[in-house]
Amino acid sequence: MDRINQTLISILLSLALIGFGCIGYMIIEGWGFMDSLYMTIITLATVGYGEVHEVSLPGRMFTVVLILLGVGYFLYVVGYIIQFLVEGRIRQILGRRKLDTQINKLKGHFIICGYGRIGRELTRYLTQKYIDVVVIERSENRVPTMNEDGILYLVGEAMEENLLEKAGIHRARGMVTAVATDADNVFLVLTAKRMNPNIFIVSRASQNSAKKTLEAAGADKVISPYDLGARRMAHAILRPTVIEFLEMAFVDDTTDIQVEEIQVGGGSELVGVALMDSGIRQTLDLIIIALRKLDGGMVFNPKADTVLEVGDTIIAVGSARNLSQLDRILSS
Repeated sequence: MDRINQTLISILLSLALIGFGCIGYMIIEGWGFMDSLYMTIITLATVGYGEVHEVSLPGRMFTVVLILLGVGYFLYVVGYIIQFLVEGRIRQILGRRKLDTQINKLKGHFIICGYGRIGRELTRYLTQKYIDVVVIERSENRVPTMNEDGILYLVGEAMEENLLEKAGIHRARGMVTAVATDADNVFLVLTAKRMNPNIFIVSRASQNSAKKTLEAAGADKVISPYDLGARRMAHAILRPTVIEFLEMAFVDDTTDIQVEEIQVGGGSELVGVALMDSGIRQTLDLIIIALRKLDGGMVFNPKADTVLEVGDTIIAVGSARNLSQLDRILSS
């Protein structure tokens, strides 16, 4: 709004200055409008084409005043242009430094490589869950969108090690690779695993043939959006009620029913306690779907006498409030 106002002021000053010059010459010298306009323009522009008529002493004094006003106006316009350019550059530099400072403070965050349709939707979902995210995007054209979304981002090739360093790969909890091609995803997974062997990587595969290659490169999970989409459409036909429940639990942000995984911490009061004595079902009204043991084994619909151990991951269904309460109990 300020820039628009300044532009309007500049235009109005130009018209006022030209009008002042024309009226002055018409009154002082008695010239016609076109001669006065011509004299005003060449005086303000300082082109020196010559006077249209002999100028009297009062006319010369008026010309001096007009030149001084024109020089002042010229300096004002030049100053406005410089201010516009410098402020924009300074704002860009300060904004970048602010983003870099915020990124340097992150720990246990996720790095999203690629801010296309999948990357943007994934980032939106994670930030809604209050999870810290840093996006690496190669295209400068997506910078306005990322600024509008209010996310932390870096611009450049995600395969560059210095950019991964800036994104805090050694402090990151996980990474999602969703760049343009499968070949770039493979190279990115190899680079990331070499820099941080413990980072959890989810990679997108455009072609089924790339899944094994990505897994061999070190990706912990390989997702094919096309396969998932086709299966979801098939299940929507075959098992519509199941799909409705899953969408309610995983997609619908307005419902209170959620599916969550929670790991049992070493200081939890439920370590060594059987499920039937834990109060998870009776007190918190949560349903335990599965239990993943520390060695990776998955126990579906665990029995009531199953004992919770440190490192176990509980997959539970229930209200968000009760799941948060269980998270506090198991994580303490």
